[in-house]
Amino acid sequence: MNVEVSASLREAASAVKLQSAPPEIARIGVIGAGQMGNGIAHVAALAGLPVMMLDVKAEALEKALAVMSRNMDRQVNRTLITAEDKVDAMARITTSTDYAAFGDADLVIEAATEKEEVKRAIFRTLVPHLKQSCLLASNTSSISITRLGANTDRPEKFIGMHFMNPVPVMKLVEIIRGIATDEPTFQAVHALAHKLGKTTAVAEDFPAFIVNRILVPMINEAVYALYEGVGSVTAIDTSMRLGANHPMGPLELADFIGLDTCLSIMQVLYEGLSDSKYRPCPLLVKYVEAGWLGRKTGRGFYDYGQTPPRPTR
Repeated sequence: MNVEVSASLREAASAVKLQSAPPEIARIGVIGAGQMGNGIAHVAALAGLPVMMLDVKAEALEKALAVMSRNMDRQVNRTLITAEDKVDAMARITTSTDYAAFGDADLVIEAATEKEEVKRAIFRTLVPHLKQSCLLASNTSSISITRLGANTDRPEKFIGMHFMNPVPVMKLVEIIRGIATDEPTFQAVHALAHKLGKTTAVAEDFPAFIVNRILVPMINEAVYALYEGVGSVTAIDTSMRLGANHPMGPLELADFIGLDTCLSIMQVLYEGLSDSKYRPCPLLVKYVEAGWLGRKTGRGFYDYGQTPPRPTR
């Protein structure tokens, strides 16, 4: 083979290898300062990564910083981290209400409410402020990654990174590739999840992925059992705790997740799979319409204004 041709082939091979190498994720952005957003920022900062956290409300950011500080104090008290670890981690977290703050981010993780139109609007606002190499991830628990990615300028750099709640405690992260997600993006995000101390499960891009495809229909069936008078709130939760060895009853778990989130996931399943077994229970719909969304509003299947919480039906 001609020496010049051989050298050219080696250079081309090296260029391809360089292009396919996973990008480095050194700086992270998080959109949303709620339970999931502050949890993701928490674990990223403890893993040594600078984190920029954004929310449309400055007061939400202040509250998130206070929550992270308290949660890290608990970890210090349990000797999971040191006091110095906490100080260093909190110093790595900065906040903003301006999307321009993500200009140097290598990955931005969206952790907003589980409504597709909200997420699409966020990505439309975000994308113009990003460098071309920045990766995008959604913490969605049910919505199509392919569809969300297709509405950005970088579907090949878009991926699902579904953390479990509460993020600092739960070990699992579901990694979901859209149809356009490229291999370097997948490898980079997969490696990041492990750097954050998480175990990964790779899910296909089908409605609700793995965890919520199984979990939320169980919760919906528990609501049907309550709706049809099969058992009371107490009877249903006690039965599943003691009869199935679940750490939390399904109705108590629904309150913890948020009844609006449970309903959104059931609607995604019902619309995405066109199967009547995923029809949201009318009682779940009524609770959401009433604003009884669970712990975050003080009332759901239980009234949290009392100690211990009292069933509302």
